[in-house]
Amino acid sequence: MAPMRSRSIRLRDRHQSARPQGFRRHLAVGALAAAGLLAAASNAQAQAEPAPLASAGPAANDPLEGFNRASFKLGMGLDRALLAPITHGYMAVTPRVVRDRVSLVIYNMGEPNTVMNQVLQGKPRQAVRSSTRFVVNSTVGVAGLFDVAAKMGLPPRGADFGQTFGRWGAGPGAYIYVPLMGPLNVRDGVGRALDIVTDPVSLFVGGLDTDFGRARTAITVVDLRATTDSAYEALKDASDPYVTTRSAYAQYREAFVREATGESEALPDFDAPPSEPNTSSATPNP
Repeated sequence: MAPMRSRSIRLRDRHQSARPQGFRRHLAVGALAAAGLLAAASNAQAQAEPAPLASAGPAANDPLEGFNRASFKLGMGLDRALLAPITHGYMAVTPRVVRDRVSLVIYNMGEPNTVMNQVLQGKPRQAVRSSTRFVVNSTVGVAGLFDVAAKMGLPPRGADFGQTFGRWGAGPGAYIYVPLMGPLNVRDGVGRALDIVTDPVSLFVGGLDTDFGRARTAITVVDLRATTDSAYEALKDASDPYVTTRSAYAQYREAFVREATGESEALPDFDAPPSEPNTSSATPNP
């Protein structure tokens, strides 16, 4: 029951969000928290998706399972006590259409980081397409409020440093779950830190210790939690939420790297923003 529910939630609610970027002291913790919370929930959804890796995924490399389980329990407790109430208040007072626009703007700000990684992966065509997406959506799309580029045949395609390292041949390393940061492996942990440190938009505005940086971090954290709220509920139905999260994370990240190395077909971009509705046939969102 849980896998089917997770899959339906994913089809309905995911195709949005981007991770926060930038790196400054305590605010970096907020950015990492948002990325980790998204990873924990969205990868739980990925567990249910039928894919070549689903039946024979990578073996768990979890030498610190005892510590990780305690960390997972603590992280979920912090979410219930702090972030979930704030998020539910945001969802109660903000219409779905407004939340979707917020997600689009956040994703658009992450495009330069995607471009940088596509260049490092030796994918100039993808980098040009992502660059075009950023320019079009930042101008014609009014700072990313509208995904005009997708309507022009330029769908979003994410990339990050964890994927880049995988393309370069780095293995994932041991699994670790850190409260507020979420599921990681060694490769993706280093990659996530670099995503934050080298984010072009954050560097352009002076980092997170600016009014813009602080506002971006706060909005991103709440937006990410809102877009995965249903997935958090579905995770409660899993017989072992910790194992579900760990397995899904390993399977999805391995598939993400294989897509970069050309060993499998391109994956859907689970961090992609919400698609623009087709006004001629779309059913209104609740």
